[in-house]
Amino acid sequence: MVLSRPQSDFDPLSDLASDLPSASATQARPPRLAIALGDPAGIGPEVVMRSLYQRPEDAVPVTVVGSRAVLVKTYDRLRDLGVPLVEPDAVPLIDVGVASADLRAVRWGVGNAASGEASFQFLSEAIDQTLAGQFDGVVTAPIAKSAWLAAGHAYPGQTELLAERAGVSRFGMMFVARSPLTGWMLRSLLATTHIPLAAVSHTLTPALMTLKLELLMDCLHHDVGLPQPRIAIAGLNPHSGEQGQLGREEVDWLQGWLDDQRQRFPQAQLDGLTPPDTLWVKPGQAWFGTRPVEAHDAYLALYHDQGLIPVKLMAFDRAVNTTIGLPFVRTSPDHGTAFDIAGQGKADATSFLAALQLGEDLARQRVKPPSSTAL
Repeated sequence: MVLSRPQSDFDPLSDLASDLPSASATQARPPRLAIALGDPAGIGPEVVMRSLYQRPEDAVPVTVVGSRAVLVKTYDRLRDLGVPLVEPDAVPLIDVGVASADLRAVRWGVGNAASGEASFQFLSEAIDQTLAGQFDGVVTAPIAKSAWLAAGHAYPGQTELLAERAGVSRFGMMFVARSPLTGWMLRSLLATTHIPLAAVSHTLTPALMTLKLELLMDCLHHDVGLPQPRIAIAGLNPHSGEQGQLGREEVDWLQGWLDDQRQRFPQAQLDGLTPPDTLWVKPGQAWFGTRPVEAHDAYLALYHDQGLIPVKLMAFDRAVNTTIGLPFVRTSPDHGTAFDIAGQGKADATSFLAALQLGEDLARQRVKPPSSTAL
């Protein structure tokens, strides 16, 4: 299917995964991606339709898993505002059976049980189709966790549902972005994700830290092509505990754990435990180009905001969330439903385009014949 779209010199983060090995000429087929439409009360449908309008002609096939009624509603609402969107009839679509009465309860900018149920069903169908072999990866538009809860689905986020449905317990949430100023690649993996801050210290264990480091090492080696990575690991407490004066996790077990990992992975440079307030100084310099620095290949943060405040500060409109450890590719824009601007034609599709591009590049690695997967 060929869609008409404008020519542009701007290719949002097309090089986001340029550290990945190129696809082999012996590749059996192009990868196939599903797009879960996200919360219909948020900006997900808009950024999806903007992105499909802007995608290059040679991009891999994608299929939206969502609702034709939502696509039509979005198109009718925004075309009069001059927003460039793909026409609904031109969108390859799996139309999920969401009741019309439920969709009528969806209002722009208001997450509720109806919008939560719709977005949950969209993602569930995308997962089912991917596990059945119809797709090689899922790119997810934003959902509202509160709307899922209102609909009776008590998941911390999409990541946890993806892992549960895929039957995996070893998974991680990594955020990736390339600086438009210097070309430096930012990668931040979270040791803990959507849990209260008060639960972090007793959720962190040597076993959990080992699992996340192993996932990160494997991803950097096999998906990025860095068999000898440089990884910075954050401390938990201010000043990494100040020898136990500001918290004891570092001296009681984190430093001993890190020493053990250095023995297990002699091929890697594992630096830490870096005080959280200085962990992001070099990444900031590398991102903004304030001085030449040797920043790390990846950063292991111990809790959600420790790893994501700097990512959003540097790369709010271009970071991509990728779930590592799944049997299929999953990427997502690093932003939420933005209910405050939903339905107004103000959404920025840059991060979603980047998520599509990274999903495509990672999926190409997954569909290579075995003889061509050496990195």
